[in-house]
Amino acid sequence: MPQLDSVSDKINEYQTIASAANQMVNDFIVRLPYFIVALSVLLLFWLLSILFKKLVTKLLLKTHTHRNLIRVFQRIGGALIIFVGVMVAMVIAIPGFTPAKLVGALGIGSVAIGFAFKDIFQNLLSGILLLLSEPFRIGDQIVSGDYEGTVEDIKVRATTIRTYDGRQVVIPNSQLYTSALTVNTAYKRRRLELTVGISYQDDINEAKAAILEALKQSETVSKLAEPSVVATEFSGSSIDLKVRWYIDDGTQANKVASIHEVIVQTKSHLDAAGVSIPFPIRTLDFSDASAQALIDNMVSAQQVSQSCAHKSSSK
Repeated sequence: MPQLDSVSDKINEYQTIASAANQMVNDFIVRLPYFIVALSVLLLFWLLSILFKKLVTKLLLKTHTHRNLIRVFQRIGGALIIFVGVMVAMVIAIPGFTPAKLVGALGIGSVAIGFAFKDIFQNLLSGILLLLSEPFRIGDQIVSGDYEGTVEDIKVRATTIRTYDGRQVVIPNSQLYTSALTVNTAYKRRRLELTVGISYQDDINEAKAAILEALKQSETVSKLAEPSVVATEFSGSSIDLKVRWYIDDGTQANKVASIHEVIVQTKSHLDAAGVSIPFPIRTLDFSDASAQALIDNMVSAQQVSQSCAHKSSSK
């Protein structure tokens, strides 16, 4: 009898499992049309978001000069449309689901969620403000902290730049918005400078004229702004002249090319004018007593060394 009771219990257990599985299959079959409708609604809202982005581009591109503002409307509007689509799809697919329940569930953990997503929300808000204020645009060359490069993309959360050595750097928007930022290409024209040292025996005015002529012969130097050469310092072995000029294209590539051309032209014109660029010179003063004692010690050591060498050779 106990064996029969055990078999009967096993049979009842299997029947319960089979009944639950059968009920789940039946429920899935009953809800399958709702799932299909929910996926169709989600697809429809996704297509609406794409259509919204294209419509915003078409309407605002011709009437608004701020292209970053178009990105704000596209991304925020597209995200809201997809979010509404997800809510509608969940209401259709899940029995008893309402947006109010979702809001209530989020309200329970709002403090924890706030701490967890603090940085994300901060970067999101900073990204929106950057896109609206437009301190820089895609294609601009910027300097932020230790990174310098060309802006490739401005997203809501972060900005991507490409450094001059070919690396990609992703910078959080909160850092760009709250920290000092240099935009090298904000203005078309950019000033460059170079320090040239001439000998104390050379004439400053003659050297200045030669350098100005070198700048005049340089193709990368802007003809729309006058360059300048100013004596700035008496250094250890030369008189330093500060050379300043402008370039019409402030990109990094043109900056490097212009500095190279100006150095080559300046060296050539100074040589032709007989103006020398001196090497660093150090003057040693042996009048001090300690220096004289050092010399005496060196002479004594040399004499001892020579005496030892002479004795060894005589043996």
